[in-house]
Amino acid sequence: MRRLRIRAGQVEAAADLVASPTADAIWQALPIQGRANRWGDEIYFEIPVQRDAEPDAREVLQSGEIAYWPPGAAFCIFFGPTPASRGDEIRAASPVNVVGQIDGDAAVFKRVRGGTAVILERSE
Repeated sequence: MRRLRIRAGQVEAAADLVASPTADAIWQALPIQGRANRWGDEIYFEIPVQRDAEPDAREVLQSGEIAYWPPGAAFCIFFGPTPASRGDEIRAASPVNVVGQIDGDAAVFKRVRGGTAVILERSE
């Protein structure tokens, strides 16, 4: 299992990556640093990876899922409703490639403000 460490200001979490072409491309690009953008209870930022939507790309996510958004070449962390959500669901702006899952409670990312530096790196 490939483990990812995500650091955003004082927040740190581990995530497990799935086996997929997009997850492979992200793994090969690590370490990656960006600046957090907030969209409801989602953090996203552009990364140096270019991938198309995979056949299983989807819009409705579970809390703690991490994904890649093809239109913006962005890494996304989902932890609650977004402006596109209907009711309590977690919905991306458009289909995303799910690349993994946060280990533990993803709600810790509620403390991350827009503009915060985010670092993605391999976890040993």
